[in-house]
Amino acid sequence: MTDKVKVIIANDQNEVKIPTGVRMLIRRCCHAVLAGENFSGSAEISVTFVDDERIRELNRQYRNIDKSTDVLSFPLGIDGVYDINNDTGAQMLGDIVISMQHAVEQAKLYGHSLQREVGFLTVHSMLHLLGYDHEAGGLEMVRMREKEEAALTQLGLGRGASYYMDDEA
Repeated sequence: MTDKVKVIIANDQNEVKIPTGVRMLIRRCCHAVLAGENFSGSAEISVTFVDDERIRELNRQYRNIDKSTDVLSFPLGIDGVYDINNDTGAQMLGDIVISMQHAVEQAKLYGHSLQREVGFLTVHSMLHLLGYDHEAGGLEMVRMREKEEAALTQLGLGRGASYYMDDEA
């Protein structure tokens, strides 16, 4: 059972107004993924809202992909071993960076709320922070999708339609 989860949320963009309740939703998403993975101990996660220009810079800098994307995950752990915050003893899982402009576009594209899109992006990234990867496709991608759906369904954000946008789309 997870002891304490600290989710640090920052808004570093001015393009999209952050709807009421989104910060609580992000915290609930982080908790749901950790509970679903039977994560034990305390954890810290950082979530930052940025604009398309900033996420494009980060994507270019860290992935050599010169285009904006919806979300980037920066795990701090390797094979389930994480850096520890010396002040709190919490495992630092990593950073999630969400392009709010992209989230708005994708919510419109898939016909659901911005909250649902941000929830999906948070769950998706949390799984990346915990070591899951869908980039190669196959079974690992299927397992990740199943875990995303389980967490979203638990949060009342179950699938009404496919709402993951592949990077190549």
